Amino acid sequence: MATPRENDTMAKLVALCKRRGFIFQSSEIYEGINGFWDYGPYGVTMRRAVENLWWKYMVEDRENVVGLDSTIICNPRVWKASGHLDQFSDAMVDCLDCKKRHRQDQMEDPTTCPACGSKKLTEPREFNLMMKTFVGPVFDEEHAAYLRAETCQPIFVDFEQVRVASRQKLPFGIAQTGKAFRNEINPRFFTFRSREFVQMEMEFFCKDAESMDWYNYWRAERWKFYTDLLQFPEDQLRIHDHDKLAHYAKAALDIEFAFPFGWGEIEGVHHRGTWDMSRHTEYSGKDLSYFDQEANERYLPTVVETSCGLDRIILALLCRGYREDLADTQKEDKDQDVRVSLSLPPAVAPVQVAVLPLVKKLGDKAEAIYADLRRAFRCEYDLAGSIGKRYRRQDEIGTPFCVTVDFDTLEDQAVTVRDRDAMTQERISLDQIKSYLAGRIL
Repeated sequence: MATPRENDTMAKLVALCKRRGFIFQSSEIYEGINGFWDYGPYGVTMRRAVENLWWKYMVEDRENVVGLDSTIICNPRVWKASGHLDQFSDAMVDCLDCKKRHRQDQMEDPTTCPACGSKKLTEPREFNLMMKTFVGPVFDEEHAAYLRAETCQPIFVDFEQVRVASRQKLPFGIAQTGKAFRNEINPRFFTFRSREFVQMEMEFFCKDAESMDWYNYWRAERWKFYTDLLQFPEDQLRIHDHDKLAHYAKAALDIEFAFPFGWGEIEGVHHRGTWDMSRHTEYSGKDLSYFDQEANERYLPTVVETSCGLDRIILALLCRGYREDLADTQKEDKDQDVRVSLSLPPAVAPVQVAVLPLVKKLGDKAEAIYADLRRAFRCEYDLAGSIGKRYRRQDEIGTPFCVTVDFDTLEDQAVTVRDRDAMTQERISLDQIKSYLAGRIL
Protein backbone atom coordinates (compact mmCIF):
# COMPACT_ATOMS: atom_id res chain seq x y z
CA MET A 1 0.00 0.00 0.00
CA ALA A 2 1.28 3.47 -0.86
CA THR A 3 2.59 5.62 2.00
CA PRO A 4 1.38 9.22 2.57
CA ARG A 5 4.65 10.45 1.04
CA GLU A 6 4.08 8.36 -2.10
CA ASN A 7 0.47 9.53 -2.32
CA ASP A 8 1.76 13.11 -2.04
CA THR A 9 4.10 12.52 -4.99
CA MET A 10 1.25 11.18 -7.12
CA ALA A 11 -0.97 14.12 -6.15
CA LYS A 12 1.75 16.58 -7.19
CA LEU A 13 2.30 14.74 -10.46
CA VAL A 14 -1.43 14.72 -11.28
CA ALA A 15 -1.57 18.48 -10.54
CA LEU A 16 1.47 19.09 -12.76
CA CYS A 17 -0.05 17.07 -15.61
CA LYS A 18 -3.21 19.15 -15.45
CA ARG A 19 -1.43 22.50 -15.05
CA ARG A 20 0.97 21.93 -17.94
CA GLY A 21 -1.43 20.22 -20.32
CA PHE A 22 -0.15 16.66 -20.22
CA ILE A 23 -3.18 14.70 -18.97
CA PHE A 24 -6.49 15.76 -17.43
CA GLN A 25 -9.92 14.37 -16.65
CA SER A 26 -12.15 13.75 -19.65
CA SER A 27 -15.31 15.92 -19.77
CA GLU A 28 -14.12 17.82 -16.70
CA ILE A 29 -16.56 20.73 -17.13
CA TYR A 30 -19.32 18.12 -16.68
CA GLU A 31 -17.64 16.70 -13.55
CA GLY A 32 -15.67 14.16 -15.58
CA ILE A 33 -16.17 10.45 -16.14
CA ASN A 34 -14.25 7.94 -14.07
CA GLY A 35 -11.57 5.93 -15.86
CA PHE A 36 -11.26 8.20 -18.92
CA TRP A 37 -8.46 10.71 -19.50
CA ASP A 38 -7.64 13.31 -22.16
CA TYR A 39 -4.10 14.05 -23.30
CA GLY A 40 -3.34 17.73 -23.81
CA PRO A 41 -0.80 19.32 -26.18
CA TYR A 42 2.31 18.14 -24.35
CA GLY A 43 0.84 14.79 -23.35
CA VAL A 44 -0.25 13.79 -26.84
CA THR A 45 3.11 14.82 -28.29
CA MET A 46 4.93 12.72 -25.73
CA ARG A 47 2.61 9.76 -26.27
CA ARG A 48 3.12 9.88 -30.04
CA ALA A 49 6.88 10.03 -29.53
CA VAL A 50 6.87 6.89 -27.34
CA GLU A 51 4.54 5.07 -29.75
CA ASN A 52 6.73 6.00 -32.73
CA LEU A 53 9.83 4.85 -30.86
CA TRP A 54 8.17 1.50 -30.12
CA TRP A 55 7.00 1.12 -33.73
CA LYS A 56 10.45 1.85 -35.12
CA TYR A 57 12.10 -0.56 -32.68
CA MET A 58 9.58 -3.36 -33.16
CA VAL A 59 8.61 -3.01 -36.85
CA GLU A 60 10.64 -0.60 -38.97
CA ASP A 61 14.04 -1.83 -37.80
CA ARG A 62 13.15 -5.49 -38.41
CA GLU A 63 12.53 -7.55 -41.52
CA ASN A 64 10.50 -10.24 -39.73
CA VAL A 65 7.77 -8.03 -38.16
CA VAL A 66 5.00 -6.28 -40.12
CA GLY A 67 2.21 -3.95 -39.08
CA LEU A 68 -1.58 -4.01 -38.84
CA ASP A 69 -4.29 -1.50 -37.97
CA SER A 70 -7.54 -3.32 -37.26
CA THR A 71 -10.98 -2.03 -36.34
CA ILE A 72 -12.05 -1.46 -32.76
CA ILE A 73 -15.29 -3.42 -33.33
CA CYS A 74 -15.00 -6.98 -34.65
CA ASN A 75 -17.53 -9.69 -35.38
CA PRO A 76 -18.80 -10.74 -31.90
CA ARG A 77 -17.77 -14.34 -32.61
CA VAL A 78 -14.14 -13.21 -32.34
CA TRP A 79 -14.70 -12.61 -28.62
CA LYS A 80 -16.65 -15.85 -28.23
CA ALA A 81 -13.71 -17.78 -29.70
CA SER A 82 -11.16 -15.93 -27.57
CA GLY A 83 -13.09 -16.70 -24.36
CA HIS A 84 -13.75 -13.06 -23.48
CA LEU A 85 -17.53 -13.37 -23.50
CA ASP A 86 -17.48 -16.33 -21.11
CA GLN A 87 -14.40 -15.84 -18.96
CA PHE A 88 -13.23 -12.21 -19.10
CA SER A 89 -14.59 -11.10 -15.75
CA ASP A 90 -13.71 -9.95 -12.24
CA ALA A 91 -15.50 -10.64 -8.96
CA MET A 92 -17.02 -7.49 -7.48
CA VAL A 93 -18.68 -6.66 -4.16
CA ASP A 94 -20.75 -3.68 -3.02
CA CYS A 95 -20.64 -2.07 0.41
CA LEU A 96 -24.17 -1.75 1.77
CA ASP A 97 -23.18 1.15 4.03
CA CYS A 98 -21.10 3.53 1.88
CA LYS A 99 -22.37 2.15 -1.45
CA LYS A 100 -18.83 1.85 -2.87
CA ARG A 101 -18.07 -0.94 -5.33
CA HIS A 102 -14.81 -2.91 -5.20
CA ARG A 103 -12.95 -5.60 -7.09
CA GLN A 104 -12.59 -8.43 -4.61
CA ASP A 105 -9.02 -9.27 -5.67
CA GLN A 106 -7.94 -5.68 -4.87
CA MET A 107 -9.25 -5.76 -1.28
CA GLU A 108 -6.74 -6.41 1.50
CA ASP A 109 -9.49 -8.09 3.50
CA PRO A 110 -12.31 -9.46 1.30
CA THR A 111 -14.68 -9.26 4.28
CA THR A 112 -14.11 -5.54 4.97
CA CYS A 113 -14.90 -2.47 2.86
CA PRO A 114 -11.59 -0.61 2.24
CA ALA A 115 -13.46 2.71 2.02
CA CYS A 116 -15.40 2.74 5.31
CA GLY A 117 -14.46 -0.44 7.20
CA SER A 118 -17.95 -1.88 7.09
CA LYS A 119 -18.49 -5.64 7.15
CA LYS A 120 -21.82 -5.33 5.34
CA LEU A 121 -20.87 -6.48 1.88
CA THR A 122 -22.82 -8.17 -0.88
CA GLU A 123 -21.86 -11.63 -2.05
CA PRO A 124 -19.15 -11.57 -4.77
CA ARG A 125 -20.56 -11.70 -8.28
CA GLU A 126 -18.86 -11.93 -11.65
CA PHE A 127 -18.74 -8.81 -13.80
CA ASN A 128 -17.74 -9.09 -17.49
CA LEU A 129 -15.27 -6.40 -18.50
CA MET A 130 -16.25 -6.23 -22.17
CA MET A 131 -17.85 -2.93 -23.25
CA LYS A 132 -21.03 -3.63 -25.16
CA THR A 133 -22.53 -1.62 -28.01
CA PHE A 134 -24.88 -2.18 -30.95
CA VAL A 135 -24.30 -2.10 -34.69
CA GLY A 136 -27.15 -0.86 -36.86
CA PRO A 137 -30.48 0.81 -36.06
CA VAL A 138 -31.92 -1.95 -33.85
CA PHE A 139 -30.75 -2.26 -30.25
CA ASP A 140 -31.25 -5.96 -29.58
CA GLU A 141 -28.99 -8.94 -28.89
CA GLU A 142 -28.87 -9.89 -32.56
CA HIS A 143 -27.11 -6.60 -33.27
CA ALA A 144 -24.90 -6.57 -30.16
CA ALA A 145 -21.17 -5.99 -30.58
CA TYR A 146 -18.22 -5.24 -28.30
CA LEU A 147 -15.39 -2.73 -28.18
CA ARG A 148 -12.19 -4.73 -28.34
CA ALA A 149 -10.73 -5.64 -24.97
CA GLU A 150 -7.27 -6.21 -26.44
CA THR A 151 -5.59 -5.54 -29.76
CA CYS A 152 -4.14 -9.03 -30.20
CA GLN A 153 -7.27 -10.95 -31.24
CA PRO A 154 -7.65 -9.17 -34.61
CA ILE A 155 -4.02 -10.07 -35.29
CA PHE A 156 -4.84 -13.77 -34.96
CA VAL A 157 -7.96 -13.36 -37.10
CA ASP A 158 -6.03 -11.53 -39.86
CA PHE A 159 -2.94 -13.79 -39.67
CA GLU A 160 -3.40 -15.57 -43.00
CA GLN A 161 -4.26 -12.45 -45.00
CA VAL A 162 -1.31 -10.53 -43.56
CA ARG A 163 1.07 -13.45 -44.13
CA VAL A 164 0.10 -13.81 -47.77
CA ALA A 165 0.05 -10.08 -48.52
CA SER A 166 3.45 -9.47 -46.91
CA ARG A 167 4.95 -12.72 -48.32
CA GLN A 168 6.29 -13.65 -44.90
CA LYS A 169 7.50 -17.07 -43.89
CA LEU A 170 7.53 -18.32 -40.33
CA PRO A 171 8.93 -17.17 -38.01
CA PHE A 172 7.54 -13.64 -38.27
CA GLY A 173 5.53 -11.17 -36.20
CA ILE A 174 2.54 -8.88 -36.63
CA ALA A 175 2.44 -5.69 -34.58
CA GLN A 176 -0.40 -3.32 -33.81
CA THR A 177 -1.02 -0.25 -31.67
CA GLY A 178 -4.45 1.13 -30.83
CA LYS A 179 -7.28 1.70 -28.40
CA ALA A 180 -8.64 -1.05 -26.16
CA PHE A 181 -11.54 -0.85 -23.70
CA ARG A 182 -12.27 -2.57 -20.41
CA ASN A 183 -15.21 -1.75 -18.19
CA GLU A 184 -13.09 -1.74 -15.04
CA ILE A 185 -14.98 -2.00 -11.77
CA ASN A 186 -12.55 0.28 -9.95
CA PRO A 187 -10.30 2.49 -12.13
CA ARG A 188 -7.47 3.87 -10.01
CA PHE A 189 -3.94 5.26 -9.75
CA PHE A 190 -4.47 8.03 -12.32
CA THR A 191 -3.97 6.53 -15.81
CA PHE A 192 -2.57 3.21 -14.56
CA ARG A 193 -5.95 1.47 -14.61
CA SER A 194 -8.35 3.10 -17.05
CA ARG A 195 -11.38 2.06 -19.04
CA GLU A 196 -9.96 3.33 -22.33
CA PHE A 197 -6.27 2.94 -23.10
CA VAL A 198 -3.72 2.32 -25.85
CA GLN A 199 -2.03 -1.03 -26.26
CA MET A 200 1.13 -1.79 -28.24
CA GLU A 201 1.28 -5.49 -29.04
CA MET A 202 3.27 -7.87 -31.22
CA GLU A 203 2.34 -11.48 -31.89
CA PHE A 204 5.27 -13.57 -33.11
CA PHE A 205 4.33 -16.74 -35.01
CA CYS A 206 6.83 -19.60 -34.97
CA LYS A 207 7.32 -23.34 -34.85
CA ASP A 208 6.69 -24.86 -31.43
CA ALA A 209 10.16 -26.42 -31.22
CA GLU A 210 11.71 -22.94 -31.52
CA SER A 211 9.17 -21.10 -29.38
CA MET A 212 11.11 -20.96 -26.09
CA ASP A 213 14.16 -19.58 -27.88
CA TRP A 214 11.98 -16.83 -29.31
CA TYR A 215 10.35 -16.25 -25.91
CA ASN A 216 13.78 -15.66 -24.36
CA TYR A 217 14.79 -13.47 -27.31
CA TRP A 218 11.78 -11.18 -26.90
CA ARG A 219 12.22 -11.13 -23.13
CA ALA A 220 15.69 -9.66 -23.66
CA GLU A 221 14.57 -7.30 -26.44
CA ARG A 222 11.76 -5.79 -24.41
CA TRP A 223 14.02 -5.28 -21.38
CA LYS A 224 16.50 -3.49 -23.66
CA PHE A 225 13.74 -1.21 -24.97
CA TYR A 226 13.09 0.13 -21.48
CA THR A 227 16.68 0.36 -20.26
CA ASP A 228 18.39 1.55 -23.47
CA LEU A 229 15.81 3.55 -25.39
CA LEU A 230 13.61 4.88 -22.57
CA GLN A 231 16.54 5.09 -20.11
CA PHE A 232 14.78 3.53 -17.11
CA PRO A 233 17.27 2.71 -14.34
CA GLU A 234 17.43 -1.05 -13.87
CA ASP A 235 16.73 -0.73 -10.14
CA GLN A 236 13.30 0.75 -11.00
CA LEU A 237 12.37 -2.24 -13.16
CA ARG A 238 11.96 -5.91 -12.40
CA ILE A 239 10.83 -9.07 -14.16
CA HIS A 240 8.14 -11.10 -12.48
CA ASP A 241 7.91 -14.63 -13.87
CA HIS A 242 4.43 -16.13 -13.54
CA ASP A 243 4.13 -19.12 -11.23
CA LYS A 244 0.63 -20.00 -12.40
CA LEU A 245 0.23 -20.43 -16.14
CA ALA A 246 -2.74 -20.93 -18.41
CA HIS A 247 -3.10 -24.52 -19.54
CA TYR A 248 -1.91 -23.65 -23.06
CA ALA A 249 1.16 -21.59 -22.02
CA LYS A 250 4.75 -22.62 -21.41
CA ALA A 251 5.93 -19.33 -19.87
CA ALA A 252 4.81 -15.80 -19.01
CA LEU A 253 6.35 -12.76 -17.36
CA ASP A 254 5.57 -9.17 -16.46
CA ILE A 255 8.00 -6.27 -16.68
CA GLU A 256 7.13 -4.10 -13.69
CA PHE A 257 8.02 -0.53 -12.74
CA ALA A 258 8.36 0.89 -9.22
CA PHE A 259 5.50 3.42 -9.21
CA PRO A 260 4.99 5.66 -6.15
CA PHE A 261 2.00 3.43 -5.28
CA GLY A 262 3.99 0.19 -5.63
CA TRP A 263 5.24 -2.19 -8.30
CA GLY A 264 2.96 -2.28 -11.34
CA GLU A 265 3.00 -4.09 -14.68
CA ILE A 266 3.87 -2.09 -17.80
CA GLU A 267 4.43 -5.03 -20.16
CA GLY A 268 3.78 -8.74 -20.47
CA VAL A 269 5.68 -11.31 -22.52
CA HIS A 270 3.63 -14.47 -22.98
CA HIS A 271 4.07 -17.85 -24.59
CA ARG A 272 0.50 -18.43 -25.82
CA GLY A 273 1.10 -21.78 -27.52
CA THR A 274 -1.33 -22.64 -30.33
CA TRP A 275 -4.45 -21.90 -28.29
CA ASP A 276 -5.54 -18.69 -30.03
CA MET A 277 -4.97 -20.06 -33.52
CA SER A 278 -6.78 -23.30 -32.73
CA ARG A 279 -9.78 -21.49 -31.22
CA HIS A 280 -10.22 -19.20 -34.21
CA THR A 281 -9.79 -22.16 -36.56
CA GLU A 282 -12.52 -24.00 -34.66
CA TYR A 283 -15.01 -21.12 -34.41
CA SER A 284 -14.51 -19.66 -37.89
CA GLY A 285 -14.21 -22.93 -39.77
CA LYS A 286 -11.17 -21.52 -41.60
CA ASP A 287 -7.86 -23.39 -41.60
CA LEU A 288 -5.23 -21.10 -40.02
CA SER A 289 -2.44 -23.67 -40.17
CA TYR A 290 0.85 -22.93 -41.91
CA PHE A 291 2.47 -25.11 -44.56
CA ASP A 292 6.24 -25.20 -44.15
CA GLN A 293 7.59 -25.97 -47.61
CA GLU A 294 11.14 -26.58 -46.44
CA ALA A 295 10.06 -29.13 -43.82
CA ASN A 296 7.13 -30.34 -45.96
CA GLU A 297 4.77 -30.22 -43.00
CA ARG A 298 1.66 -28.32 -41.92
CA TYR A 299 1.12 -27.07 -38.37
CA LEU A 300 -0.62 -24.41 -36.34
CA PRO A 301 1.79 -21.60 -35.46
CA THR A 302 2.83 -21.18 -31.85
CA VAL A 303 2.56 -17.58 -30.65
CA VAL A 304 4.92 -15.54 -28.45
CA GLU A 305 3.37 -12.22 -27.47
CA THR A 306 4.77 -8.91 -26.27
CA SER A 307 2.07 -6.59 -24.94
CA CYS A 308 2.50 -3.21 -23.26
CA GLY A 309 0.24 -0.36 -22.23
CA LEU A 310 1.26 2.97 -23.75
CA ASP A 311 -0.54 4.95 -21.04
CA ARG A 312 1.26 3.01 -18.32
CA ILE A 313 4.62 3.64 -19.97
CA ILE A 314 3.83 7.37 -20.13
CA LEU A 315 2.86 7.33 -16.46
CA ALA A 316 6.06 5.46 -15.56
CA LEU A 317 8.16 8.02 -17.47
CA LEU A 318 6.40 10.88 -15.68
CA CYS A 319 6.84 9.23 -12.27
CA ARG A 320 10.47 8.40 -12.96
CA GLY A 321 11.15 11.93 -14.22
CA TYR A 322 9.43 13.97 -11.49
CA ARG A 323 12.02 15.96 -9.51
CA GLU A 324 11.96 18.52 -6.73
CA ASP A 325 15.17 20.33 -5.77
CA LEU A 326 16.33 23.74 -4.60
CA ALA A 327 17.37 26.39 -7.10
CA ASP A 328 18.29 30.06 -6.92
CA THR A 329 15.36 32.45 -7.11
CA GLN A 330 14.70 36.17 -7.31
CA LYS A 331 11.56 35.91 -5.20
CA GLU A 332 11.35 38.47 -2.43
CA ASP A 333 12.89 37.33 0.91
CA LYS A 334 14.15 34.08 -0.70
CA ASP A 335 17.53 32.98 -1.96
CA GLN A 336 16.31 29.55 -3.07
CA ASP A 337 13.00 28.00 -4.01
CA VAL A 338 11.72 24.52 -4.87
CA ARG A 339 12.39 23.72 -8.53
CA VAL A 340 10.05 21.17 -10.13
CA SER A 341 11.27 19.42 -13.25
CA LEU A 342 10.51 16.40 -15.40
CA SER A 343 13.65 14.50 -16.28
CA LEU A 344 12.32 12.95 -19.49
CA PRO A 345 14.54 11.17 -22.03
CA PRO A 346 15.26 13.65 -24.86
CA ALA A 347 13.96 11.20 -27.48
CA VAL A 348 10.41 11.34 -26.04
CA ALA A 349 10.27 14.78 -24.39
CA PRO A 350 7.33 16.76 -25.85
CA VAL A 351 9.65 19.74 -26.36
CA GLN A 352 13.26 18.83 -27.05
CA VAL A 353 14.62 22.36 -27.51
CA ALA A 354 13.27 25.69 -26.30
CA VAL A 355 14.53 28.86 -27.96
CA LEU A 356 14.49 31.82 -25.56
CA PRO A 357 15.45 35.36 -26.59
CA LEU A 358 16.78 37.19 -23.55
CA VAL A 359 14.67 40.24 -24.41
CA LYS A 360 12.07 41.09 -27.05
CA LYS A 361 14.59 43.12 -29.10
CA LEU A 362 16.40 39.89 -29.93
CA GLY A 363 13.24 38.30 -31.35
CA ASP A 364 14.23 38.47 -35.02
CA LYS A 365 17.51 36.65 -34.43
CA ALA A 366 15.88 34.12 -32.07
CA GLU A 367 13.03 33.39 -34.49
CA ALA A 368 15.51 32.63 -37.28
CA ILE A 369 17.34 30.17 -35.01
CA TYR A 370 14.02 28.63 -33.94
CA ALA A 371 12.88 28.20 -37.56
CA ASP A 372 16.11 26.38 -38.36
CA LEU A 373 16.13 24.11 -35.28
CA ARG A 374 12.48 23.09 -35.55
CA ARG A 375 13.26 21.30 -38.82
CA ALA A 376 15.28 18.77 -36.84
CA PHE A 377 13.78 18.80 -33.33
CA ARG A 378 10.50 19.36 -31.48
CA CYS A 379 10.94 23.01 -30.56
CA GLU A 380 9.12 25.75 -28.70
CA TYR A 381 9.68 29.49 -28.89
CA ASP A 382 9.13 31.20 -25.53
CA LEU A 383 9.23 34.95 -25.00
CA ALA A 384 6.78 35.50 -22.13
CA GLY A 385 8.15 36.44 -18.71
CA SER A 386 11.62 36.70 -17.22
CA ILE A 387 14.29 34.27 -18.38
CA GLY A 388 14.17 32.58 -14.97
CA LYS A 389 10.43 31.96 -15.21
CA ARG A 390 10.84 30.60 -18.72
CA TYR A 391 13.53 28.19 -17.56
CA ARG A 392 11.19 26.96 -14.80
CA ARG A 393 8.33 26.54 -17.25
CA GLN A 394 10.48 24.47 -19.59
CA ASP A 395 11.78 22.40 -16.66
CA GLU A 396 8.20 21.49 -15.72
CA ILE A 397 7.36 20.22 -19.20
CA GLY A 398 10.58 18.22 -19.38
CA THR A 399 12.49 20.22 -22.02
CA PRO A 400 16.07 18.88 -21.92
CA PHE A 401 17.77 21.87 -23.59
CA CYS A 402 17.11 25.60 -23.62
CA VAL A 403 18.86 27.77 -26.21
CA THR A 404 19.21 31.35 -24.99
CA VAL A 405 19.80 34.12 -27.49
CA ASP A 406 21.46 37.17 -25.86
CA PHE A 407 23.13 40.39 -27.01
CA ASP A 408 26.47 38.61 -27.37
CA THR A 409 24.87 36.39 -30.02
CA LEU A 410 24.81 39.35 -32.39
CA GLU A 411 28.56 39.70 -32.00
CA ASP A 412 29.95 36.15 -31.61
CA GLN A 413 27.25 34.18 -33.51
CA ALA A 414 26.87 31.80 -30.55
CA VAL A 415 24.13 30.90 -28.09
CA THR A 416 24.00 29.60 -24.53
CA VAL A 417 22.67 26.03 -24.20
CA ARG A 418 21.29 25.13 -20.77
CA ASP A 419 21.06 21.48 -19.73
CA ARG A 420 17.89 20.71 -17.74
CA ASP A 421 19.36 18.00 -15.50
CA ALA A 422 22.96 19.14 -15.04
CA MET A 423 21.91 22.83 -14.80
CA THR A 424 25.05 23.69 -16.76
CA GLN A 425 25.32 26.34 -19.44
CA GLU A 426 27.58 26.04 -22.46
CA ARG A 427 28.38 28.50 -25.23
CA ILE A 428 27.88 26.93 -28.67
CA SER A 429 28.42 28.57 -32.06
CA LEU A 430 25.43 28.74 -34.39
CA ASP A 431 27.14 26.63 -37.05
CA GLN A 432 27.61 23.84 -34.48
CA ILE A 433 24.31 24.04 -32.61
CA LYS A 434 22.42 21.43 -34.67
CA SER A 435 25.14 18.78 -34.44
CA TYR A 436 25.64 19.57 -30.72
CA LEU A 437 21.94 18.99 -29.97
CA ALA A 438 21.61 16.01 -32.30
CA GLY A 439 24.35 14.20 -30.44
CA ARG A 440 22.39 14.57 -27.21
CA ILE A 441 18.84 14.06 -28.47
CA LEU A 442 18.64 11.73 -31.47
